[in-house]
Amino acid sequence: MSRDHLQSAGRPATGAGAPNGASVTSGGGAETPFLELLARDAAAEAYEQPVLLARAEGRPADRIAALEQAKHLALRVRSELEGRRRREAELSALFETAHDLAGLRDVDAVLQAIVQRARSLLGTDVAYLSLNDPARGDTYMRVTEGSVAARFQQLRLGMGEGLGGLVAQTARPYVTDDYFKDARFQHTLAIDSGVRDEGLVAILGVPLMLGPSVIGVLFAADRRARVFEREQIALLGSFAALAAAAIDTANLLTETRSALAGLERANEIIRDRSAVIERASEVHDRLAELVLRGGGVHDVAAAVSQVLDGTVRFTEADDAPQEALEASRAEGHAVRHRDDWIAAVAAGGDLLGALVLRGHSGLDPVDQRTFERAAMVTSLLLLARRSAAEAEQRVRGELLDDLLDARDRDPRLLGDRATRLLADLDATHVVLAARLDDPAADAEQEAAARRRLWAAASHLAATRHGMAAARDGGTVLLLPLGPTDTATELARRTARHLGAAVREPVTVGASAPVTDLLAHSDTLPAAYSEGRRCLDALRLLGRSGDGAAAEDFGFLGLLLAGERDVTGFVERTIGPVAKYDERRGTDLLRTLDAYFACGMSPARTKDELHVHVNTVAQRLERVARLLGDDWQDPARALEIQLALRLHRLATPARH
Repeated sequence: MSRDHLQSAGRPATGAGAPNGASVTSGGGAETPFLELLARDAAAEAYEQPVLLARAEGRPADRIAALEQAKHLALRVRSELEGRRRREAELSALFETAHDLAGLRDVDAVLQAIVQRARSLLGTDVAYLSLNDPARGDTYMRVTEGSVAARFQQLRLGMGEGLGGLVAQTARPYVTDDYFKDARFQHTLAIDSGVRDEGLVAILGVPLMLGPSVIGVLFAADRRARVFEREQIALLGSFAALAAAAIDTANLLTETRSALAGLERANEIIRDRSAVIERASEVHDRLAELVLRGGGVHDVAAAVSQVLDGTVRFTEADDAPQEALEASRAEGHAVRHRDDWIAAVAAGGDLLGALVLRGHSGLDPVDQRTFERAAMVTSLLLLARRSAAEAEQRVRGELLDDLLDARDRDPRLLGDRATRLLADLDATHVVLAARLDDPAADAEQEAAARRRLWAAASHLAATRHGMAAARDGGTVLLLPLGPTDTATELARRTARHLGAAVREPVTVGASAPVTDLLAHSDTLPAAYSEGRRCLDALRLLGRSGDGAAAEDFGFLGLLLAGERDVTGFVERTIGPVAKYDERRGTDLLRTLDAYFACGMSPARTKDELHVHVNTVAQRLERVARLLGDDWQDPARALEIQLALRLHRLATPARH
C-alpha cells in the first residue's frame, strides 16, 4: 500500500474531521483521530489507518505507541457502545411490540412484527410461530420469517412430535444445538423432511401461554450449530408473552364484534370499547415513555397507582403471598388475595417478584389487564437491568482473573480498567477464597450451586467496590479493607453474607492485607494461595461455614501465611510482655523463659534466676495480667514457648 493511499484512508476530509485538512497524526493528542472515527461510527478496520499512516510518515516510536494504546481504548469504547445499542434495540423492540399490541387492529400484522423482531434481535436465520388447533389436536404454522421451503411452511405437528410438538405438549421451552442428533424429540418423516428442506440445525422454541393453556409456540432457528444463551431464551419468552397477549386481545375483539352484531346498542358499545382501547393505549404510552426516560420499577408502580386509583408497590417474591403468587404465575393473570390483587413479575422461567395492588378489592377487566401489563413492563425492566448487572460482574471477574494470571499485563491498562469499575487498586485489600461445603447430589446441582455462589459474591464485590471471579471450584474475592477492619473480621462477615445469600454454609479463607497490587504482580497470586490454605485449614479443622485468616491459627498461621509473618506472630503472642519490659526495665521475658525451661516449677525457677520464690510468683502474676489468665493452658503455653524461642533467635539480629 502506497503512502498516499494510507493518507487518504486514515485522514478525514477537510471540514468533516481534521481542521484545514491537516494529517490526523500531526499535532493534537493521540486520541484525536480515534475520537473522530467514533463520532463517524466508522468500521473497526478504519481504526488501523491512523497507526499505519503514522508509520508511513516515519513518526517517532513513542507517538506510534501512543496511537496503538489510543486505538485499543477506542475499540473497547466502540464495542461497549455497540453492546449498549444492542440492548437498547432489544428493549425498544419489546416496547414497540407492546405499543403495537395496545393499539391492535390486525393480529396478523402484530404477529408478523413479533416474528420479524425476534429474528432480528436474536440474529437467527429463521423465526416462525405455530398455533394449536384444538379441533385436530395438533399445531400448525401461522407466521414465518426467513423461511424458503414451502413444505416447511405448511407443516403440522402432532402433540409431542418434534421440538415444537414437545413444547406445545409440556408448556416448557426446549432448545437444541443440533436437531437431527437430539434424541429427546419424537422424530417423524414429515417433520424431519420439512426441517431438512429448510436446512435448520439449531432450534429454540418457547410456549405461547394464555393462562394455564398453551396456544402455540414461538421459534428461532439457525442453519448452523449454535448455543442459545439464557438471556436469548428469556428474550424470546418475552416476545412469546406479547404474541399470546396479541392473540388474546384479538380474540377479545372478535368476541366483542360478534356480540355487537346482535345488540340494539351497537353504537354505544362500540364507543365504549373504543374508549377502553384508547385508555389502554394511553396507559401503555405512559409506561413506555416512563421507561424510555430511565424510570425504574417503583416509578412504574407509582404511575399505575395513579391510573388504577390505588396503591401499587413492587415486592420481592419471598415477601409476597406465596399461594396467590404461584396462582398468578401459573395462570398468567393477576389474582385476588383478600382485599389486594397480586400479579407475578416473571421473565422466561424466572420469578422476579410481584406487583401488589392494595385497597382495591374490585377490578374491571380493563384495569386488570392494565395491572397485568404493568407487571410485564416491570419484568422487562428487571430483566434488562439484571443483564446489565451480569455484564458488569463478568467485566469485574475478567479483571480479577487478569490480575491473578496475566502477570505480564501493562499495569497502566489494568489500573484504567479498575478505575472504570470504581475499584481503587492502590488501597489496602484482602483476598478471600470462598467455597460451598455441602456436596451436591449431582454435577448439574453442583454447577448451579457454584453459579449462585459466584452471583452472590459478585453482588457483594460490586457493592464494596471490589471484584469476584469463579476459580478452582469456588469463588475468589478481592475486597478493600476498612481502616478499623481486620482480615479476620472481613472473612467472617463474608462467610455469613454469602451463606445467607445462597442458603448453604460457605467457608472463607482470607489472606493478610495486601497493598500496591499493580506495582508487584506476584502479590495477588501469593495472597490468593494464602487464602486457599486458610480455607483448607478451616475445613480440615471442622470449621465449615466459618471465616478466618492466618493470624487466627496461632503458630499454625506461620505455616499458612504466604510471607511467614514471624514478627507478627511474636508480637501477637508475647508483645504485651516485651513492651512492659521495655517500658519498666523488668525481666518478665527472661522469667517466662526460665519458668518453661524449669518445667513450669516456681521453686526451680527461683534457683535458675537466683531470686526469691515470691519474686517469681509476683512476676508470673504480672504476666497473667498482661497475657490473660489462660496463658498456662497447654495450647497457649505452646505458642508462648515458640514465640519466646523465635524472639530469642531474632534478638541478636537487632543488636
